[in-house]
Amino acid sequence: MKKRFSPLLVLLPTVMATFTYLDDARAEVSPQTLKSISTPSKVQTPVGKLEFFDGVPTDATVDTLYDNLDRMRAVSVFLDNVGALSVYSVIAGNAAIGLSQPNQIAVAQKLLDSRSLYLTGNSSTMYSIGHLDLQAYGPTVVEVPPGMLGMLDDAWMRYVGDFGVAGPDRGKGGKYLVLPPGYTGVVPDGYFVLKPPTYINWFFMRGSIADGLAPALKNIKENLKVYPLKLASSPPATEFVNITGKSYNTVAPSDFSYFEALDKIIQREPVEALGGESRGAIAAIGIVKGKPFNPDARMKHLLTQAAAIGDATARAALYSPREKGYYIYPDSDSSWVMGFANKNVFFESGGARNLDARTSFYFGYTGVTPAMAVTHPGAGSDYAIAFKDSRKKAFNGSQTYRLHLPPNVPVNNFWAVTIYDTQTRSMLQTSQSFPSVGSQSKGFQKNADGSFDVYFAPKAPVGKEGNWLQTLPGKSWFAILRMYGPLQPWIDKTWRPSEIELVK
Repeated sequence: MKKRFSPLLVLLPTVMATFTYLDDARAEVSPQTLKSISTPSKVQTPVGKLEFFDGVPTDATVDTLYDNLDRMRAVSVFLDNVGALSVYSVIAGNAAIGLSQPNQIAVAQKLLDSRSLYLTGNSSTMYSIGHLDLQAYGPTVVEVPPGMLGMLDDAWMRYVGDFGVAGPDRGKGGKYLVLPPGYTGVVPDGYFVLKPPTYINWFFMRGSIADGLAPALKNIKENLKVYPLKLASSPPATEFVNITGKSYNTVAPSDFSYFEALDKIIQREPVEALGGESRGAIAAIGIVKGKPFNPDARMKHLLTQAAAIGDATARAALYSPREKGYYIYPDSDSSWVMGFANKNVFFESGGARNLDARTSFYFGYTGVTPAMAVTHPGAGSDYAIAFKDSRKKAFNGSQTYRLHLPPNVPVNNFWAVTIYDTQTRSMLQTSQSFPSVGSQSKGFQKNADGSFDVYFAPKAPVGKEGNWLQTLPGKSWFAILRMYGPLQPWIDKTWRPSEIELVK
């Protein structure tokens, strides 16, 4: 009788060798190492209890983890694109009051007041605001009046270039030509050329009112022009819409509609406007150029949660910055901060992006230009912002506070203090349509020693009506001290304002 070979016998040495090898491998790896690369069967985390079978997630755990991943990515997308949503909202807000074309310019003819919601707008200079649509209109000319201070930012509110005093025209006025992404056509002579990476761009210009409102408005209306290059020989008239006293919103949403607006931006702008990592994060939550954004019930729920978390995180970054580079007087326990951490308008150092600084700025302010951060003695402007009082407490609109400014406020032009709503980050809406006081204010009183006091309260302290900014019980607020033409004592900090103190 022939012996038959059993397949089991043939395979047995191999199997045994394998087990031997495995045993040897386990013997060479310490228990600590094995523990570090393995996962327990149950793990308690902030997103809930996670369960595994020998390292393999259960179905319920998989669902939990993907929900968490989608939510985290959506929060990051929210925080990383606040600038884009701000530009989108400014343009949409202006369109709602009839400013839908590039040759239509918003002008605060009697200064900006609190009825319109603009991030930290002021009532001390005359604003001109507009946008360019390079996809629809092609290369576009912007004729800048003399004496203006302004800039052009792209669809993500990234700096493109300056107009006016800080720009190549040096305040003399001039013609700027803004070219679409990828433009390869002829560039005629006689223009200052700007090349943004996006189709939609917005501009913001400030005109001095030192000689009065009428001359400032005349300068803008006679000299500010926007038109397509192809119509340069016979440009259409530029239209101006007065936004003083108009009640409308330009502040970005902080709910699910945030992502709906972001989808519109992604569909409109060229792929090259964002890097692959940024675009990948946006695509991961369902926003892809050329495809409809139609999240299911689960994803819409997660995006709604992410918007709430993103909004809360942005508010923390704005109102309680943790980076020392925000604080103007780091040598003391001062609450005064600046808008740009370390005065860095590009939010980048050593090749690394300062993500919190970028979110903080875009959530609270508009307009990115080095001219807003680099201080030149006697020229431009500089800002000090107070979100907290001298005790590092949020301001309470039911109480009375005082800001003391020592004598000889170091400005070449003027200074002003403006009060803002912590919800909208826009001028606080009270019975004072222009919630600002300062060296240009009528009835503003100087103390006997040349110093000044500004009061914040629901009712004016007796005899201090001209130095009073109204607050609202039940609401918080914050203040910005603007220095126009700051002088050396401000720059070197030998002159400094007091903290804003609670008056007991």
